[in-house]
Amino acid sequence: MDWVERAARLRQWTRSGLRAPHKPLLLLYALSRFQQDSDGALRYSLVEKDLGRLLAEYGPGNRTTPAYPFHHLVSDGVWEVRTERGPGSPGTGVGELRATGATGRLAPELRAALRREPSLLGRMARVLLDLHFPPSLHGELCEAVGLALEEDGTGPVSAARRQRDRRMRELVLTAYEYQCAFCGYDGRIGAVPVGLEAAHVRWWAFDGPDDVENGLCLCSLHHKLFDKGVLGLGEGHRILVSQSFVGRSAAAREHVVALAGRPVIGPQPGVRPVAADHRSWHTGQVFQGGPRPA
Repeated sequence: MDWVERAARLRQWTRSGLRAPHKPLLLLYALSRFQQDSDGALRYSLVEKDLGRLLAEYGPGNRTTPAYPFHHLVSDGVWEVRTERGPGSPGTGVGELRATGATGRLAPELRAALRREPSLLGRMARVLLDLHFPPSLHGELCEAVGLALEEDGTGPVSAARRQRDRRMRELVLTAYEYQCAFCGYDGRIGAVPVGLEAAHVRWWAFDGPDDVENGLCLCSLHHKLFDKGVLGLGEGHRILVSQSFVGRSAAAREHVVALAGRPVIGPQPGVRPVAADHRSWHTGQVFQGGPRPA
């Protein structure tokens, strides 16, 4: 049984590119807990708050209960649920999961495989991160779930993973003339740009293409805020700032709040700007809450 492929093919509710990272988040959380205690089980009532926080921070804007992945991940063969009555999940009712003392943990066969081959845990986690989240969030997400991954030794590339186009970064930075499309930052050391990145508007993990019409040149700060849904891209290619963002310092006002309504800088003449369908996907699936007035 190829556990990496099984992790890559988790059955999720999908429609028109909508994000549903509930099962991947639970599986990442479960892998981290296995790393800390390979025999431990996760009692729903005790981990509900943790799972809810992960869904709120790394899921789409339409919130849902952690009871759904806790119950439905069983169908993928990587997870099991037991209650005080014995094996089997009582369903997706939060009250029932709590009342029956429901606990979940990785399936017995998967636990045995992880003990035999410790590197398997890292390979599964990397696939989940690659397929469901942008690279700018990988380190932060590992920290959020408590997962420690080695920098190397991640194993062969899964057949379920697309290969990124390595030219994407250079094409996007050139199109925006090596400056952040949101703030204009254009730092270099000699001839080498520093702190500038090519951001996918529609995430690569959700079929976002590696081309300029799906890219923005952003500084590291604004790339992270864009991927977290603090910043977005609205009609007329004007910058959106989430009303949910709170920042009282002068730096927060200057570098974030003041961007609301500003036009994007670039791309240079002759280069197509971000395509409308990619902008719409980001606004609907990543951007948090409503936009601040300009």
